[in-house]
Amino acid sequence: MLFDKFGRQHTYLRISLTDNCNLRCFYCMPEEEYAFAPHAKLMQPDEILTIAHTFIAQGITKIRLTGGEPFVRKDADQILAGLATLPVELTCTTNGVRVDTLLPMIKAANFSSINISLDTLKPEKFHKITGRNLFHQVRSNIDLLLKSGITCKLNVVIMKGLNDDEILDFVALTETMPLEVRFIEFMPFSGNKWTSNQVFTLQEIKTVIQSRYAMEEQDGSIHDTAKHFRISGHRGSIAVISTMSEPFCSGCNRIRLTADGKLKNCLFSTAETDLLTALRLGKPILPLIKANIEAKAFALGGQLKEDFTQIDTDQLENRSMITIGG
Repeated sequence: MLFDKFGRQHTYLRISLTDNCNLRCFYCMPEEEYAFAPHAKLMQPDEILTIAHTFIAQGITKIRLTGGEPFVRKDADQILAGLATLPVELTCTTNGVRVDTLLPMIKAANFSSINISLDTLKPEKFHKITGRNLFHQVRSNIDLLLKSGITCKLNVVIMKGLNDDEILDFVALTETMPLEVRFIEFMPFSGNKWTSNQVFTLQEIKTVIQSRYAMEEQDGSIHDTAKHFRISGHRGSIAVISTMSEPFCSGCNRIRLTADGKLKNCLFSTAETDLLTALRLGKPILPLIKANIEAKAFALGGQLKEDFTQIDTDQLENRSMITIGG
């Protein structure tokens, strides 16, 4: 079993398949012309499967595939086919652009759910945020997933002055669609020009929703990153991930593996452990995994202040979001 020094067992592994993406969201990828990692430096399908086997043997019960955009990898079908054979809950986060093209592969992988990143319901704003004119394709692919009976969640990063005016529009989707809309507080990463006054907090989100709807909070697990809510009569539900205003680190059971094979024990951790190089050299990776998790800080990677208004982004040591994995 994988425990840190605070007694938290880690059962949830997020694996980034690539740092490449077919969108250019400003808060994730700082530059339009981005130097993506060469394919040879990424974990290959057999290496991903070997590393996953090691983690599962140590009690990992859930794996989420992320990117970049995981479905832009040309060998994504091979990776999914291998992981789908393992005794683990398999999930994925995608921008939704290639869902229609890859639907047979997605169905065959038997994902327990798929999260779609979508920060606006307005085509012109989608273009502004992502740098691409693909809103209608993503929106159509969400409908396609639901028609295919696949559990679907929307990840919506809320930024003050950009899309906080659309919160009620997203909530309205849950009235007729069996979606979970997940509002996410804007977080700081290298190059994303984060400032604390852009953060639209859990309490502010609740205030907006409660101006129109009666919202009931749902019981959750100690490991939940999101606070869950339901509105009577709605087919779907709402959740808020309050990383900045109300961190949930005490019950953390998550670890991250970057596309180039580095283990991060927290989204905001400064240290990384190179599993891929060790694997390629024929060295055991389990001692490296255990040492990395043992060294995990109690909260926010040990470097963010719990009062997010006091965070100095010039002092942060981290990658850009796209190189960590969503």
